[in-house]
Amino acid sequence: MAQVASTVKTLGYCVDGVWKQSQSSTFLDITDSNTGEVIARTPMCTEAEVTEAIESAHAAFGPWATLPIQKRTEVLFRWRPMLLEKMDEIATLVSTELGKNLDEARGEVIKIIEAVDVAVATPMLMKGESLMNVATGHDTVSYREPLGVFAGIAPFNFPAMIPFGWMLPLCIATGNTFVLKAANPVPLTSHMLIDMLYEAGLPKGVVNMVTAEKEEAEVLLKHPAVRGVSFVGTTPVGKHVMSIAAAHGKRVQCQTQAKNHGLVLRDASLERAARGIINSTFGCAGMRCMALPVCVVENAVADEFVAYMKKFAQERVVGAAYDPKTELGPVVSEAHQKSVMGWIDKAIEEGADLVLDGRDIVVPGLEGGHFVGPTIFDNVTEDMLCGREEAFGPVLFIKRVESFEQGLEIMNNNPYANGSCIFTESGYYSREFARRTHAGMVGINVGIPVPVSFFPFSGHKDSFFGDLHVLGTDGIRFFTETKCVTTRWFTEADKKQKQISTWEGTVNR
Repeated sequence: MAQVASTVKTLGYCVDGVWKQSQSSTFLDITDSNTGEVIARTPMCTEAEVTEAIESAHAAFGPWATLPIQKRTEVLFRWRPMLLEKMDEIATLVSTELGKNLDEARGEVIKIIEAVDVAVATPMLMKGESLMNVATGHDTVSYREPLGVFAGIAPFNFPAMIPFGWMLPLCIATGNTFVLKAANPVPLTSHMLIDMLYEAGLPKGVVNMVTAEKEEAEVLLKHPAVRGVSFVGTTPVGKHVMSIAAAHGKRVQCQTQAKNHGLVLRDASLERAARGIINSTFGCAGMRCMALPVCVVENAVADEFVAYMKKFAQERVVGAAYDPKTELGPVVSEAHQKSVMGWIDKAIEEGADLVLDGRDIVVPGLEGGHFVGPTIFDNVTEDMLCGREEAFGPVLFIKRVESFEQGLEIMNNNPYANGSCIFTESGYYSREFARRTHAGMVGINVGIPVPVSFFPFSGHKDSFFGDLHVLGTDGIRFFTETKCVTTRWFTEADKKQKQISTWEGTVNR
């Protein structure tokens, strides 16, 4: 049972820029992932409270959308230096409630700033098109306009970057308003960042926040004022969100789970490849959709590669996430720790070779923390569930193959296609891999091929549902719709004649 801190804050929900006390009878304990200690309680908001947040955003939409676009981006300009100033404070909060080490938590804030840099360019990115004389005397101009209220349903593993980098900046810069359903286990970061937005001058109601259980959160998928939903989470939940929201006429983007594979060829620099893979596998304790939990290795070099990976994994410093020396912090909760441990047990049961076991790790003084040490399995085969589904923890599964073609086939047979990478010195195989891999984000000798924010985060297959991805020009299009205006002006002579307009042009008679 988790210990309770001497002071436990009861959180609220945000409507009109004000934190309100929930009338819910259900509250969730928020723990310090490093100690297991309860540090806050967050409400599972009622249906009425979720509706209240939507109505606040709906009321704010008209005035916010009417503001000149420069006025909207000015809020983000003011928010940006605040993010820099409070980066360490935000990172410490992420490290506390999630367990991500300080460097990785700072990386979340850096990615928010990167997304803000794209969003403040909205006046350039949101421009439409025009063409004179599309028919005789007719000119057509297209505009991109905001739609209204958008809902963001965020995962626990990036409490800063995903809601406040992927979703919010482009949403509000383009003139929409926003209701965030923050991940229930990690709401503290959202509270801080929303307070900073309102401190930066955001008008009331433009951004609202709730925490809620499934039934109450579904109000976001059905309410007529919500025009679109941005979701990040598991594939089964993403499919559910897509089906419900789309059935209610909303545009939807669902970034879902992954089982990213890396292919290591015999000509690769194995030590360099292993160093490149170690952080993509064990960084963020494996709790990211661009983690690299599977390495497909040519058998000729597999023994040497496994030895490098074991050596580097054993060198990872495991400890409190907010300790600057820590490289691998805890996972988010006791329940998630048990889930990851269950995947390790399952892999052993299925016959994979356990090379490094992270189940029994103990961090002195943090015995109540949710730690899982680096874990490596070799000789994982395609008939094993552990090789096909995501453990979402610091666990590496190694599959051995005889050739590039066999390795690529194994990778492409997986239903998930978020990211993939290859480690090789061959230009030919690099090009073939980039051309033929099914993944939406591809790395050539890069273990975490996440694009910068002016490109879309573009998962494929069961890793994404929708038409337009987050960020980049896809993000601009997702949060706006096109209006075309055709204009005709008349001369004095024209006014004296009867006009007939046709698609082929204007004919006088």
